[in-house]
Amino acid sequence: MTMSTRLAVAAAALLLALPAHPAAQNREHQQQAAELRILQEQQQQLTLAISQLADAIKALNTRLDEASAATRKGFADQELGIRNMSGDLSAIRERTQETDTRIRTLRDEIDALRTTISSLPSLISQAAPPPTDGVDPAAVAGGPPPVSAAPPVATGPPSTAGLSPSRMFESAKSDYFAGAFSLAISGFEALMRTFPRSDLAGEAQFYIGESYYAQKKLPEAVDAYGLVLQNFRNSPLVPDAYRKRGQAYFQTGQVDKARESWEAVIKLFPESDAARLAKQDLERANRTSPPAK
Repeated sequence: MTMSTRLAVAAAALLLALPAHPAAQNREHQQQAAELRILQEQQQQLTLAISQLADAIKALNTRLDEASAATRKGFADQELGIRNMSGDLSAIRERTQETDTRIRTLRDEIDALRTTISSLPSLISQAAPPPTDGVDPAAVAGGPPPVSAAPPVATGPPSTAGLSPSRMFESAKSDYFAGAFSLAISGFEALMRTFPRSDLAGEAQFYIGESYYAQKKLPEAVDAYGLVLQNFRNSPLVPDAYRKRGQAYFQTGQVDKARESWEAVIKLFPESDAARLAKQDLERANRTSPPAK
């Protein structure tokens, strides 16, 4: 093959190859364009999905806010109901206490009436005049009637007939605050003797100790406060009895017993006013010397 022939064959081959390259590029561009359109469609779908998700989140937040508001309202209504119930319970408790007080007062009145009825025969026999035996000779003889002897004056304690425990207690307490301590002690003792099971018996015993303490009869005061602790353990004045007994002990120079009494009320009734005062008594006792016996 000659040189010219070879050149002709090469040129023909080159001409045949030239149209194939632009066609390949065109197919590649078309494929990239199709992929780009697919990506755009996917982006649009993703944007739509995000928008729908945002709307769903907004709707969910709205429902959550509504549910939270409903829950808060429910709690508020429940709290209001509880407060109303608490107020009703307080009112019922107050009425119950008033009723209990009235019942105790009525029971005391009934006990006083029962005591009065049981003492009527003795009162009638004391008030009746003595019987006379036969006819007075002086009256038969026409002489002046004899002078009758004066009836004996009763020296015993005043009668408690017809008195309720509350009336007896208030009368004795009035004597105590008036400074008539001996008369107050007699009144408190009469209450305890007549109505030993009364709720006021423990308080009466405590005021007996207070009356002795006011009279500077310290040993008697110690014994009276001790009877409160011994016989009336449920009395609300037990803490005060511990503390006042300690004071009476301290005034008589019995410092160790005074400390024991004060420490007892601090241990047994730590939240009471008597315990707070007993702590102050202990501090003063540690700083000062006890009084001479």
